[in-house]
Amino acid sequence: MSTAARIAGGSIVLGVAVLGLKAAAWGLTGSAALFSDAAESVVNVAAAVVAFLALRFAAKPADANHPYGHDKAEFFAAVIEGMLIVLASVLILHHAWDVYLHPAPLTAPFEGMALNALSTALNAGWAWVLYTRGKALRSTALRADGRHLAADVVTSLGVLTGVGLVVATGLPWLDPLLAAATALYILISGIRVVGESVGGLMDAAPPDAVIAQVHRIVEAYGTGALEAHDLRMRHAGRLTFLDFHLVVPGAMTVFDAHTICDRIEAALKREVAGLMITIHVEPEAKAKHEGVILH
Repeated sequence: MSTAARIAGGSIVLGVAVLGLKAAAWGLTGSAALFSDAAESVVNVAAAVVAFLALRFAAKPADANHPYGHDKAEFFAAVIEGMLIVLASVLILHHAWDVYLHPAPLTAPFEGMALNALSTALNAGWAWVLYTRGKALRSTALRADGRHLAADVVTSLGVLTGVGLVVATGLPWLDPLLAAATALYILISGIRVVGESVGGLMDAAPPDAVIAQVHRIVEAYGTGALEAHDLRMRHAGRLTFLDFHLVVPGAMTVFDAHTICDRIEAALKREVAGLMITIHVEPEAKAKHEGVILH
């Protein structure tokens, strides 16, 4: 099992524990705001299961049917997670409206807030683990899960503050209002996760800074060639695919051209993690006088 999959497995265990704490907090108080927090934790557990399965599948080596590997499975997991977040927000809005129409005083608010605070602390620590390890492992699914948990921490802090205001002011309508605000925040988070993941499925290019770095490396290590043009890059989970045309003098031997390619590839792989490179060597008659001009 890969490191990313083991971390995702840990998310399932923690998610179940946090869900139990938040459900108990809602059960004690009857708060719509605490219900919204518990509902998002249901999504957290479901998302963790989806991420775990996707990471197990993404770790499979390339085969005849998937010669470029299975890494894009992580993007599917992130899309599903985003859709679950959106669904949770709709359910929370419905519950908040129902509580607004039929208000009831909170019961055992301090005990419920204490349980919710404990679960929030657990989520905050694990969100940091997920995002930092996901970034290090170039795992889209782990980073998406980390961002989701971080959003959950923010909403939980808002919920705790709001429940405290309900207790302090004695205004019961604040509770469903806070739940509705939480649902809208969660909805925006879910839409953002879906948007970023769809970009990966649509072969979106990496950030401009990465592309500029690749141009600089090709220019620095392409001595002997004439130019590099038609440079294209796309993300696919942990991997970034790069291909370009390298123009060399017409009289250059295959051996010398291959030596230049090896030098460029070695520098690129040393500087840019997870890079898969394809270089098309062409004679100078194919030069376009654009892209990276080499001297």
